[in-house]
Amino acid sequence: MMGVSTPNETQVGSLMCEDIPLPCVSQQVLDFLSHYDSYIIIGHREPDGDCVCSCLALSSFLKRHGKKVFLLSAGPFAKTEVVPYQSLFTDELPDVDKSSTGLVVLDCAGIDRVGKSLSPLLVGFPTTIIDHHATNAATDDSQSNLILKNSPSTTYLVQSIIEAVDGSVSKEEAHLLFLGLACDTGFFRHLDGRSANVFLAASRLIAAGANPKKVFAEMNGGKSIASRLILSRILSRMQTFYDGRLVVSYETYDDVQEFGTYSRDSDTTYMVIQSIANVEAIVLLRQESMTHCSIGFRSLDRIDVSRVAKEFGGGGHIQASGAYKEGTVQELIPLIVKAFDSDFM
Repeated sequence: MMGVSTPNETQVGSLMCEDIPLPCVSQQVLDFLSHYDSYIIIGHREPDGDCVCSCLALSSFLKRHGKKVFLLSAGPFAKTEVVPYQSLFTDELPDVDKSSTGLVVLDCAGIDRVGKSLSPLLVGFPTTIIDHHATNAATDDSQSNLILKNSPSTTYLVQSIIEAVDGSVSKEEAHLLFLGLACDTGFFRHLDGRSANVFLAASRLIAAGANPKKVFAEMNGGKSIASRLILSRILSRMQTFYDGRLVVSYETYDDVQEFGTYSRDSDTTYMVIQSIANVEAIVLLRQESMTHCSIGFRSLDRIDVSRVAKEFGGGGHIQASGAYKEGTVQELIPLIVKAFDSDFM
């Protein structure tokens, strides 16, 4: 049986830190991860670095403990940093017994977020959820889930599980966990003064073999010319509201047809717009089809964009959220701007 050995507080010298808390890994979570001989691990549709790396690091840990692991994803693997890992995942459910196989859902609230092709196939599996999204409504009454909404990443939670059992992570796991943490924190630029525990966790990953320079290159290298062309179009269409504190821009359906969905560098796009004086929140829309748009929301500090995303059927983090909504760019922009009234009026 796996046992818990996670510390309860962080001490830097003689100073106790008020901080993003250390994850509390319950014995029920550890029991779930040791109970079954085989596990299915899956994250959300269109996985990002945190999602992919959480899945891979947990898979490595379970395999080291003699478990058989199946990695599932509905894709698409659109981000540069996750493309090299696509071949490690399958979009077909393995032939396993539901009653004797554990399902681990990572970086999302449940199976309804993993993709329409896979969601119906996963009903009935014994399940645990490991996630950090602010809009996660999953219950944790049984302590069989690990949900910490102010965690900087899901990899931060997976690291806590591995360290609770083994004391430290392997070199391969250290790289994956550092990459996932760096992806969800914008290489740590989204963290504030409450993040001592997070940096201590990151330092343990470096001690275990993670290379920050290599991770930065994975995140920021290999971008296509198309990603810069679409960036220029998005910047040229920026509109400002509430005295410049909200910036909205968009991609047209023609853009999607010309560039496809694999030429984006959204992190750079948000970073460039965030550098504009007085900007507090950003909304980027993409006309995915003639009838539906994807919507990305970002804020710098005080504004909870997960609240706005939830109004449009989405969710996510306080400072980074998304949605997929019926309507055109022209129809949705006025509604989205209006939804920020309580933040800026």
